[in-house]
Amino acid sequence: MVARQDLTQDPDLNSALLTARRGTAFFGRKLNELSDHDLDAPSLLPGWTRRHVIAHIGYNARAIARLIEWANTGVETPMYSSWQARNEEIDYGATLSPIELRNLYEHSATDLSAKWRDTAQEAWRHEVKTAQGRTVPASETVWMRTREVWIHAVDLDNGASFDDVPADVLERLLRDITGAWHHRGDDRDLRLEVLGSGGVTQLGDTAAAAPEIITGTLPDITGWAAGRSTHGITSNRTDVPQAPRWI
Repeated sequence: MVARQDLTQDPDLNSALLTARRGTAFFGRKLNELSDHDLDAPSLLPGWTRRHVIAHIGYNARAIARLIEWANTGVETPMYSSWQARNEEIDYGATLSPIELRNLYEHSATDLSAKWRDTAQEAWRHEVKTAQGRTVPASETVWMRTREVWIHAVDLDNGASFDDVPADVLERLLRDITGAWHHRGDDRDLRLEVLGSGGVTQLGDTAAAAPEIITGTLPDITGWAAGRSTHGITSNRTDVPQAPRWI
């Protein structure tokens, strides 16, 4: 039997879908390496166990699938009814049995991938609204999911690092983060210099006369900017500071 293919023929979108699915598979591998007992251990996120991370990724897939339904049907279907409901859902998911938690991840990921596959080209342009209230084309959901699965695979604290994340994902993620800083004015007198990158080399307040300069490789500086790690990071001042808030 021939496998069903994505309905979209857009090469950029197909490439983005592949990256999202690879990230989903990577998260799944890191999850499958953990024993049921390991799920109770802390994640890299303060206050969250690995269970919380897994529940979040599972429910995030369901939330994004609701946006795809919105794009396909025209019926408004928000990601979450409220932030409180989102947080309560994650807390509940963290209490599931190991097999239920693993099934939540696998089934939600499979359902989202199928909904993406069956979305026609025109529907990808239909506008939906993110949990933060941004109005975006449905195609943006692919990046939304890509970002979640790659970052939270690292948050499982099971050997994954930002070195495992594809360079194009790191670059877009770093631009998203620094863009959020700039929007809030949090990047004042702060410059990022990326070592050994064939793409982005400087971000932040590039016009500052005497900025604090944070230096590192693309994986290390993205990990720092995302608030995950100071590994490999140096500053032209005494200590490496905590990165400004991202989200």
